[in-house]
Amino acid sequence: MGLDIGLERTGRFATVAAIELSPASCKSIAANRDAGRTAEPDMRIYEGDISTLDPYQVMADLGLKSGELDLLCGGPPCQSFSTAGRRGSVQDVRGTLIWQFLRFIVAFRPKFFLMENVRGLMSSALRHRPTAERPMDEEGYLLTDEERGSVVRSWLSDLREQAPEYRVDCFEVNAVNYGAPQLRERVLFIGNKLNHLVEFPNPTHGEANEEGGQLTLFDPPAHGKLTPFRTLGDAIRGITEDNPVLMDFSPRKKQFLALVKPGGNWRTLPEEIQRESMGKAWFAKGGRSGWWRRLSYDLPCPTLLTMPNHASSALCHPDEVRALTLREFSLIQEFPPEWEFFGSPQEQYAQAGNAVPVKLGEVAGEVVARHLDAAHAEGLKQRSFDHEPFRLTYVRSHVRTRMWFKDGHVLTWNDGQSNGEVKYNLPKTRRMVKDAFMADRTERN
Repeated sequence: MGLDIGLERTGRFATVAAIELSPASCKSIAANRDAGRTAEPDMRIYEGDISTLDPYQVMADLGLKSGELDLLCGGPPCQSFSTAGRRGSVQDVRGTLIWQFLRFIVAFRPKFFLMENVRGLMSSALRHRPTAERPMDEEGYLLTDEERGSVVRSWLSDLREQAPEYRVDCFEVNAVNYGAPQLRERVLFIGNKLNHLVEFPNPTHGEANEEGGQLTLFDPPAHGKLTPFRTLGDAIRGITEDNPVLMDFSPRKKQFLALVKPGGNWRTLPEEIQRESMGKAWFAKGGRSGWWRRLSYDLPCPTLLTMPNHASSALCHPDEVRALTLREFSLIQEFPPEWEFFGSPQEQYAQAGNAVPVKLGEVAGEVVARHLDAAHAEGLKQRSFDHEPFRLTYVRSHVRTRMWFKDGHVLTWNDGQSNGEVKYNLPKTRRMVKDAFMADRTERN
C-alpha cells in the first residue's frame, strides 16, 4: 500500500479497489483501512491471483464503465527483473504479471495508468541466460527474445496493438532525490490516452558538501537550491520498541558485524577476517558492498529488502549489533506511524520491504493529478501534439553513497576523522534516452 498511500496523500485520489495475492497482506490492508489509516474505508479488496480475475466483472462490481477510471496503478512483482540474484524474466511466472496489468488497461481504458517496477526491467530479456550461452542469428545478432530490453519492447508493442490510443512516458528515478530517507531506484511508466506529454519533476533533494551545506548538482533545477538528502537518522533515530518484530542476525554474523563501525562494511576488516567470514564471495568481482554492512545515521538508508539479516546484504543498525526491526522498515518507507502489519515475521518484512516508498507515490500522484486537471479543463479532449509514442527519461536515478577508507578507519561526516569525504556518485540530473526499445534492427546497427 505504499504507492496507494502516497497517491492518497496528494488529496487528489481515492482508492476504490486493490488486488493482492498474499492473504497476510490482505489482512494488513483490511485492518488499516478499517482503522481509518487509508483515505477510503470502503475500498474493495480482491484477494487472489490477478490472472483469475475478469477485469470486466471488477468494473461491474465497482459500478464503472470502460473509460471512466481516472488512474489504474500497480507494481507487478519485480523479482523476475531485478538485477540482484538470478533473473528469471518472463520464464518466471511472476514476470508475466506485467501482461496481466496490460489486460486491465485494455479493459478499463483508464485516462492514465501508472506502473512501477525495478530498473532491471528495462534491460530484461524475454528469455534470460548467461551471455556466453545466447545463440546468434546468421548476421551475428542475438535472437530477438534474448536481446536486452526485449521484455519492455514486447509489452509496448502489445499495448500499441490492443490499446493504440495510449502514449507512454517512462522515468528512471530514485526515491532519495525527492525526500525519501532511502536509496531506491525505480522505473515509472505513466501512460495516458489524451496525448499528454508527461514530465517528471527534477530532484528536490541532493548532496550536502563541506562548504556550509550548499548542494551540488551537475544540472541543478531552476531555483538553484536543493534540500539535503534525508538520512536514516531522520527516519529512525531515537525510536524505542518494547517487543519489536525482528529477524535478527545469527551469533556468528554478529561477531563480524561487531567489528565494523557505523557506515562501514567488510572492507574495514583485516584481510584474514574478510576471507574467513566471506568464503568464496571474497574473490568475487563487484556487488559486495552489502557484506557486513553497518548503517550510518548520517546517510540515506540503502534499499530495503524483504529480509534484513543476510550477510551479503546486511542492514545492521548503526548503534546496536542487530538488524533493523519491522517498525524501522516501516518508518523508512514512510508508512503512517500507527500502521500495523499482519502475518509471520517474514511476511511482515516482505510487505514493508516490497512496498513503493510513500514519498515516490506522492510525487507521481502530483504529476498525474496536474495532467488530469488540465485534461478536465480541456473537456477530456485528446491533444493533437505529434509526440513519439514512447519515451524514456533518466532522472538521476543512479545515486550511490561511497565510503572512503584509510588505514582501517571509516570516514563519515562529523566523526573527527573525516575531511568531508562522503561522496555521492551523481551523474547528470536529466538525460533523454532515445527510443531504442521501439527501433528496428537496422536503426540499432
